[in-house]
Amino acid sequence: MVREANRFFVLTGGPGSGKSSLIDALARLGYARTVEAGRAIIQDEVDIGGNALPWADKGRFAALMLSWEMRSYRTAQEHSGPVFFDRGVPDVMAYLRLVNLPVPAHVIKAASEFRYNRSVFIAPPWKEIFHPDRERTQDFDEAIRTYESLAFTYTELGYELMELPRVSIDERVQYVLRTIAEAGFHV
Repeated sequence: MVREANRFFVLTGGPGSGKSSLIDALARLGYARTVEAGRAIIQDEVDIGGNALPWADKGRFAALMLSWEMRSYRTAQEHSGPVFFDRGVPDVMAYLRLVNLPVPAHVIKAASEFRYNRSVFIAPPWKEIFHPDRERTQDFDEAIRTYESLAFTYTELGYELMELPRVSIDERVQYVLRTIAEAGFHV
């Protein structure tokens, strides 16, 4: 059974491209949102001395991200109106491809069953705002490769990519809200 939620909008992109800041701004306006799996998992695993980390056990890290994204999807169903996702289930497929691990059949099935609005917002690599931190240890070249893997994966799964402009957060918010309003959602 395919779970399709046209009111579920994914914001994705490589590390350091401003997508989480955009989702934070949308949340401040009262919109429902999810929390990025990767960053939260890294924080938790570091705090408990776990090894489900991208630099320790990429497969376990991906498994936790998949579980997180499916739970986020279920939790989002409790909200009415648009929900903004800081990444989605297809991001797990893109991550596995990026790190040259096989994409298991259950991940492919999850990506086909847990569906989002056909229009996916993708933040392009943006060198001027990119900076590594405790959880974001990738360099800018890896941010570019991540973007490419995400774009390929979402397109392959039948989504239409809406590239976010490289403008201020407020202008990005207006772009997103205008786009979903044009799709018939009250904003």
